[in-house]
Formats: sequence, C-alpha cells, structure tokens
Amino acid sequence: MTRTILITGATSGFGAAAVRRFLADGWRVIATGRRAERLQQLVDAHGSGRLHPLAFDIRDADAMRAALDALPDDFRGIDVLVNNAGLALGTAPAQQASLEQWRQMIDTNVTALATLTHALLPALIERRGAIINISSIAGSYPYPGGNVYGGTKAFVTQFSLGLRSDLHGTGVRVTSIEPGMAETEFTLVRTGGDQAASDRLYGGATPMTAADIADVIFYVATLPPHLNINRLEIMPVSQSFAGFQVHRDP
Repeated sequence: MTRTILITGATSGFGAAAVRRFLADGWRVIATGRRAERLQQLVDAHGSGRLHPLAFDIRDADAMRAALDALPDDFRGIDVLVNNAGLALGTAPAQQASLEQWRQMIDTNVTALATLTHALLPALIERRGAIINISSIAGSYPYPGGNVYGGTKAFVTQFSLGLRSDLHGTGVRVTSIEPGMAETEFTLVRTGGDQAASDRLYGGATPMTAADIADVIFYVATLPPHLNINRLEIMPVSQSFAGFQVHRDP
C-alpha cells in the first residue's frame, strides 16, 4: 500500500531533501511552502503523480485549512506529518533584538506547527500514523543570540513529548528530531542573506547536510509500528557541547 506523507517547509533544506527521499521510495508526498516557484521546480523534477504541492504561508491558518480541504482524494489519507517549516531570525542579544523577528519565529515555529498538528490529528489517529517534529539542539543548549529561536525549539521538543503522552493508546508515533550544525539556507535566512557569515559558520567544520537529515526522517518514518523514538539528537562529529560563559569584572 502506498503511504502518504505531508512535509512542511519543502522548498529548501531539510524539507526539499525529505521530499526527494520519500519520493525515491515510492511514497505519495504533499509538499508545502510559501514559494510556489520552488514547489513547481520539485514537480518539474519529479512529476505530479505522487507529488502534490501546496503553496501557502504556514502562518496563515485560513490558507492552511483551505489547502488541506482541497487535497485530491489520493492524497487525503495522510500517514505521516513532518513539521519541518521553521526559521531563525537575527543573532543579536535579546536586549537588542527585533520584536518583529521574535514574533515571526513564534508564529512560524510554534503557532503554525501546533495549528497544523491539531488539524491533522484526527486523520493521523484514524490511520495510526506518525508525527515527526523538527526541533533543534538550540532547544536544549542555549547560546548567545539564540534567545527566542531556542525557546521556540524547546517548545517543539516539549510539545512532542506532550503529544506522545496524550496519544498513548492510539498507535500514533511521535518523534522530536533535534539536529545540530547542518549546512542549508538556515544561516542565510537568519542573517538576511549574508553569505560570508554562512561561510564562516560552516567553513572547515564538515557539517551535516540536508540529505543526512532527510535520511534520519525516513528512518524514523519507516520504523515498525510498535517502535517509537521519542527524541533523536544528532550532531556532526565536528560539533560537541560548549563550555559555560563566565563574566569577569575588570
């Protein structure tokens, strides 16, 4: 039986790589994202037989609901939800940060994720499906400038554990995947397109790739139905835990 997966944030990075990974294994894929032209590129590359694009801003609950209501019959039976859409904005300390950027991160990483999950829970319970939430090590390990981004990812991790508890007995699996350094468009988005900043961050570090994380998502999604990975933290070998900061008076 062909299974169906819905992947948010499918126009770049982990999401686009996951779309390709699941299509390669014969799944039906619903790919969502703001950038219709990027979604069309996926359709052009893979065809529309098993790939259905949904172009909308994940923060727009009405657009989200309309898109779900308009799904073709072949794509309505969603077996796996991958809440991948998310972003970090800004690197300033909290006292200098943009409140508008904070709100955008909360609206995207928290509110939209919860809204979509709530909308799909009945179908996922009916099909004994799976929810895979993309969190981050930033939700566990604070760093200067992480402030609201880290807070939103801590929410994703805790929300995943709460869902796991509430869905006890339904057969629905819930996993929080928490990646560390991975080279995608993440830093370009965070810095407003500063390629030099991205190059400095990843240079010489051998970071993970989008394809690496897509493979992890695929592994979790295809586990036997009696197994659940609650949390999966993953880093490149070149990254490990940092020390504490200490301020010293002059």
